[in-house]
Amino acid sequence: MYEMRTLCTDAERDEAAALVQDRQRWLTMRGLPVPARADVPDLFRDPRATPAGLVEDGLLLACMIPQRATDLGWGRDPSLFLSCIHTLPDRSDDTVRLITLWASDFAARLDLPLVRAEVLARHPLDDDPIAPFLRQLTDMGWDVRGSGIGQHEERVARLELLAEQRSGLSALIACQVQEPPSSTDSRSIR
Repeated sequence: MYEMRTLCTDAERDEAAALVQDRQRWLTMRGLPVPARADVPDLFRDPRATPAGLVEDGLLLACMIPQRATDLGWGRDPSLFLSCIHTLPDRSDDTVRLITLWASDFAARLDLPLVRAEVLARHPLDDDPIAPFLRQLTDMGWDVRGSGIGQHEERVARLELLAEQRSGLSALIACQVQEPPSSTDSRSIR
């Protein structure tokens, strides 16, 4: 069984930071965009952050920082914003599908109409090396809402997903995620 949970202990946060570093190396080796910010792994150690992780049998498959957002600069409706999503290298397709299902359900349970996320995109979206990944995301229900400067001051593809309660999802993914802070909350990080 899978579990999405808040990463609370120093060991869990360190594991998330290591996963981010592994993912960034994997992306670099394939010529795919990597965040220019050197401190991305440290965001998961920041005590103001409330990172979440997707875990299967004790193995961290993905990590992210979920936040309530009311204004990202490109979407003004309230949403669940998934910041800094990183997946374990070579396991991302199924992991992203699980995150999509969980996020849609979690947002609905928080009475938020949408889930939003950003994916690094250095070139026009139809020419970018991530174009095949964006097509996979649209097949999973995500809408690409154009591109622009993201929350971490880098060029991104903007993604949006409708919130939808999924009553049977708890049989597949247990959810132990704390209610995320608002992106305008003084405790939130960028």
